Amino acid sequence: MTAEYSAHHLQVLEGLEAVRKRPGMYIGSTDSRGLMHCLWEIIDNSVDEALGGHGSRIDIILYPDGSVEVRDRARGIPVDVEPRTGLSGVEVVFTKLHAGGKFGGGSYAASGGLHGVGASVVNALSERLDVEVDRGGKTWAMSFRHGEPGVFADKGQPRSDAPFSAFEKKSELRVVGKTAKGVTGTRIRYWADRQIFTKDAAFNLEELEQRARQTAFLVPGLEIVIRDERTDEPRESVYAFAGGISEFAEFLAPDTAITDTWRLTGTGTFTETVPVLQPNGAMIPTDVSRECVVDVALRWGVGYETTIRSFVNIIATPKGGTHQTGFEQGLMKVLRAQVDQNSRRLKVGNDKIEKDDILAGLTAVLTVRLPEPQFEGQTKEILGTPAVRQIVTSVITKELGAKFSSTKRDDKARTALLLDKVVSEMKARISARTHKETQRRKNALESSSLPAKLADCRTNDVAQSELFIVEGDSALGTAKHARNSEYQALLPIRGKILNVQKASVSDMLSNAECAAIIQVIGAGSGRSFDLEAARYGKIILMSDADVDGAHIRTLLLTLFFRYMRPLIEAGKVYAAVPPLHRVVVINPGSKPNETIYTYSEAELHTLLAKLTKAGKRWQEPVQRYKGLGEMDADQLATTTMDRAGRTLRRVRVEDADTASSVFELLMGSDVAPRREFIVDSSDRLGRERIDA
Repeated sequence: MTAEYSAHHLQVLEGLEAVRKRPGMYIGSTDSRGLMHCLWEIIDNSVDEALGGHGSRIDIILYPDGSVEVRDRARGIPVDVEPRTGLSGVEVVFTKLHAGGKFGGGSYAASGGLHGVGASVVNALSERLDVEVDRGGKTWAMSFRHGEPGVFADKGQPRSDAPFSAFEKKSELRVVGKTAKGVTGTRIRYWADRQIFTKDAAFNLEELEQRARQTAFLVPGLEIVIRDERTDEPRESVYAFAGGISEFAEFLAPDTAITDTWRLTGTGTFTETVPVLQPNGAMIPTDVSRECVVDVALRWGVGYETTIRSFVNIIATPKGGTHQTGFEQGLMKVLRAQVDQNSRRLKVGNDKIEKDDILAGLTAVLTVRLPEPQFEGQTKEILGTPAVRQIVTSVITKELGAKFSSTKRDDKARTALLLDKVVSEMKARISARTHKETQRRKNALESSSLPAKLADCRTNDVAQSELFIVEGDSALGTAKHARNSEYQALLPIRGKILNVQKASVSDMLSNAECAAIIQVIGAGSGRSFDLEAARYGKIILMSDADVDGAHIRTLLLTLFFRYMRPLIEAGKVYAAVPPLHRVVVINPGSKPNETIYTYSEAELHTLLAKLTKAGKRWQEPVQRYKGLGEMDADQLATTTMDRAGRTLRRVRVEDADTASSVFELLMGSDVAPRREFIVDSSDRLGRERIDA
């Protein structure tokens, strides 16, 4: 380090040097996320062509050598010479930042690419990139290494480490073949530069398939084919959907519908001042009229989860923006007005619905299309165009308002159900807030409003406390003697609780067992759930080790998953593991007998074989516990409740989407898929797996 600092210390990075020096600025990171972002840049260029009506198929191929290829049948990258640079269109696109056909030149009415850096950034961060273009009856080709055009001396299959010769005087766009008349398209294959990306960066097939499915929903008529050749058995997936975003909303919906999938569409215009490139190369601020097309598919279900996917020119905006703000404002405006008009029937009183009440159970796909939208950053996660908010609000207000004023019998029935649901969510929120404010751990100055059947613990240390939810009163009696009352609380439930996957929020709150559990935990439910307010550090489900016990445990987990999910996500929900058998080993002489507990049939048989081999005897018959009530307090404490010797199974949610679909399949109101699942899975169940 030197104190001297003058102009000769400054560095000017030109062309693609800046990309290689600071890749995070352009692709976010250099791990798998950045690697996938590069792939999206190439794919989105092909999608933009399909969006404009050029080409109906895109092929994506993952090769074993780590390279990836994207093929389309669109117009093909221009191969003629760009007059200002004297370079071919292909070389301009892949070597010049902020160069392309998406700056208002008329080539694209609406596109996902905006900044003209996508292809050139991918090229700069690639060890090798090959592009082939079918255009004008010929196949044109060009290759690059680290963004520099040249020729690879390949023998056989192309390799990223093949000898490379950079062009010295003039670049050459080679003609490598002929094509039939009218055949156009582009093929791009590249090898990511492992000097830039981390060692563990890899293409995520599941994420790629998810994005391809999403894009096929957003562009009806487009077929996307993904072929993974990285394994011994290549895998191919094809995505094509004719139903568009209506079908997308149905696919995303996690619950049973109470409304149809409504399609709300409309357009609006606005004026913005933008720099326009003149023929002489000057940029002059000009007032330009823009058209914004709004297309929304939405439906409400019986649940309280909200799923909103927003897109601008088919580019996902996971962090929202002005279009999503306008959408939510439109919903609020319409539904508040409708609740006010029907306040007497709905028995609303002076309470006001809030945004969360409206969004509960909503599944929506929001798309807007407009030329040159303003995004916050190259990653395009937030739309910033201010005028879009008012346009989206106007479209939602008009189209959704028309649904509520419709005289059709089906529309009237569906909108009435929706209003009932919104008001029910409002009342549930108010009720949960009241619970939260009034139910705190009792102390010397405060009486408890907790259920009388709760056998609470004495400690005020939440982290050390445990709540055992016990099946049945008979097990409760034993558990009271087996527990450590300093930190272990007991709440008995009577048999099988309500299946909340089928029931509404109001039904759940009015159910005595469900309400007692929520009240005792003391952290609310649904959207108002506050993990910090939970009264216990561990929630332990203690049920019999039989089929009914498993069913009760499943019903309880359904309640926690749907209405108190943060408890599961924080790892605070456990299942107790009571033993199945008690084996008393007879010791010779005055040595006391030894008691061994086993937890499965296989473990029992292994133990008995081991004892036989050792020449030891055991008391017959071996005790088989059919329920927790068959144990005495010492046995229950030793095996299931005492921290020193018990086993607990932590309930975890590795994939919330998968877990949600499994709960809906196994516990939801749609019976037919569940029956098919049981029939299809029956061949996996053998007699030896049945504990009988």
